[in-house]
Amino acid sequence: MPISLGTTGQTYVVSRITGKEETRQFLETLGFVPGTSITIISSIGGNVIIEVRDSRIAVNNDMAKHIIV
Repeated sequence: MPISLGTTGQTYVVSRITGKEETRQFLETLGFVPGTSITIISSIGGNVIIEVRDSRIAVNNDMAKHIIV
């Protein structure tokens, strides 16, 4: 399921990243790689704040749809 459909406060493990090569590379540089644990901090107005590797990263809904957990 895409992380955009996840529950706030829940921890998930990234299974894969979808989209164009540019999109996948961008998300991987932010730390979203398969096998990484991530936690949804909040989801407001289509934007999702995610904790990954001790950092909080905000992604818009379009990017969040590419992060499959």
